[in-house]
Amino acid sequence: MAGIALLSGGLDSTLAVALYLEKAGINLALTFDYGQRANEKEVSAARRIADYYNIPHKVIALPFLQEQTHSALVNRSEDLPLLKSDELDDLSRAQLSAHQVWVPNRNGLFMNIAAVYAENLGEPADLITGFNQEEAATFPDNSLEFIDAMNRCLSYSTQEKVTVVSPTSTLTKTEIVREGLRLKVPFEHIWSCYESKEAICGQCESCQRLKRALLRNEAQGLVDQLFGAE
Repeated sequence: MAGIALLSGGLDSTLAVALYLEKAGINLALTFDYGQRANEKEVSAARRIADYYNIPHKVIALPFLQEQTHSALVNRSEDLPLLKSDELDDLSRAQLSAHQVWVPNRNGLFMNIAAVYAENLGEPADLITGFNQEEAATFPDNSLEFIDAMNRCLSYSTQEKVTVVSPTSTLTKTEIVREGLRLKVPFEHIWSCYESKEAICGQCESCQRLKRALLRNEAQGLVDQLFGAE
């Protein structure tokens, strides 16, 4: 069984790689540049993580997706949504935040591109993704239902057995951090921020979810390292 990881450089995809490597090898890690604000940071982080796990790494540019995307995740003239820690579980606020950073068919597109690479490996292959239970509530393309739908689609569109798997899909962010600590993933290499500044912003939803998960795991040292001591 071959494996291709969709590696954004963030927490979830990094842990998905680490968990998958417990049982099988990974042939290639793919990172997508679609003009997102954090593209340079994400590509750099993904490259460091791939090197850490000794996985070949390839960056795929998708300029057309940037042209077709109007969300704040790509459109720098739009303000990014900011959620406070105590608003993360407010479904209405989280849904609004998700709407503001939605990229059309992003995960579906990524998986279909990765499936092309998987087909060329000449053997059954897993597409390894870093979805999570927490954000599946507002990002339906993070959900178990989406994985099932993609696998039905791929059963028709690929000749080799290409299957989407997500070792993190049933985990919350807190559980993902807990597993990351157990597996000693390189937290210092990840980039889980919508921005692309010198340091992570600490204010966007992605940062807030990471920080909360670290604190719930009593990982104050990592909070200080990643966010700066307060």
